[in-house]
Order: sequence, then C-alpha cells, then structure tokens
Amino acid sequence: MPLIPEEPQIHESAQGPRVTPASGRTAPTPRPVPGPRPAAPPRPGRPGPHRPTPPVQRTSRDTAAAKPGPSGPAAPASPVAASATPQIQLIPASVDGALDAAEEAVDLLLESGRAPGDVLVITTGEQHPWAAHELSFGEASYWEQHDAGDDVFYADVSVASRATSRPVVVVAVNGGPATAAATALPLAHARAGALLIVCGDPQQINSVLGAGV
Repeated sequence: MPLIPEEPQIHESAQGPRVTPASGRTAPTPRPVPGPRPAAPPRPGRPGPHRPTPPVQRTSRDTAAAKPGPSGPAAPASPVAASATPQIQLIPASVDGALDAAEEAVDLLLESGRAPGDVLVITTGEQHPWAAHELSFGEASYWEQHDAGDDVFYADVSVASRATSRPVVVVAVNGGPATAAATALPLAHARAGALLIVCGDPQQINSVLGAGV
C-alpha cells in the first residue's frame, strides 16, 4: 500500500502498521541539521605511524544513553522476532537534502532514547562522510566498527548487504544509479527490526514500497 508523506518525527513504537498522517496535514520539508557534524570531515592524511583517534560522533548523547536507569544499568534491546514487520516512515526530501534529513532523523532517534548501536544508515548515492573517512583506513577497520555494534553505522548501498540487522534502519535516497533505491529499500526493510525510515522523493519511494516491500 503506498505511503503518505508525514512530518519528520520519529515514533518509537516497536511494531505496528505503517504510520499515516492525519487527514489534511501537510508534511513540511525537513529542516537541515544545523552545523557540520563532528565526524563528517575526513581527516587529511595521517599525522604519524598510528591511526588517529576516530571522530566522536555524538559524545554527549552517547553518555546520556549509557546512564543507568532507576532500576540499574540499561538493559540491552530485546531481540525482535524474525516474523516482525517494521514500521515504515517516509520523510520527503530532495536528492540533495536526503542525507541531511536522514541525519536529523538519527538525531531525533538518539534524543528520544535510542542507543547509537541500534541504528544503521544506508545511502544510495554519495557515501556519508563518516563512512568515507573510516574506509580511508581500510575495510577491515571499517567493518570492525560495524561488528562492535556500539555506534551508528553508515553504509553505502553497494556494501550494505554485509551489514547485520539493527532495530532501526534509515535510508537516504540521495542519488546513485537508477536501480539504487530499488536495491536499497528491500534490503533496508529486511535489516530493520522495528522501524524503517526512508528519506527521499515520495513518488520514487512509493513506487518501490508499493511493489511489495
């Protein structure tokens, strides 16, 4: 069933039907994430024989997420049943604005209490700057960070099939080949345990999601 664009607000229900906005509501264009993210700019070269410390993406929110709750340390996320169908949310965005919309979605998820390791971000076009930076040190190191599972992981659609499932998957339809979205969306749907967020052109996304994703 085609999705109706909705406001870029992340609802933390674990499962459920696709969310549709109330009748008559107009989905605003997502605001861009203010300022450059700390992890975004790749570092030019290596200053010494050892790899520099990887950029810290969200120190303050990571610290907040790690705080113990009233009853003790935060418990790990409950495993999602294999048969569960993720909730799907659409954030309208242009090709040029899809990555910013995805970044804002990630920010909202973390601010709402999601652990960074719960989130996988897939891009269909240009790589996220964090992924480009980490891959400059080699694929082995890049995938070690994926396997550690303690931070948001960014993957290009060409390698995203190697990523394991996470509770939340965010897709930025930010260009790429004509087949990129058709490849990324079913893959993201299969990897999302509870929530799939897609940022891009609604008509293009609905044509893929409505085809049986």
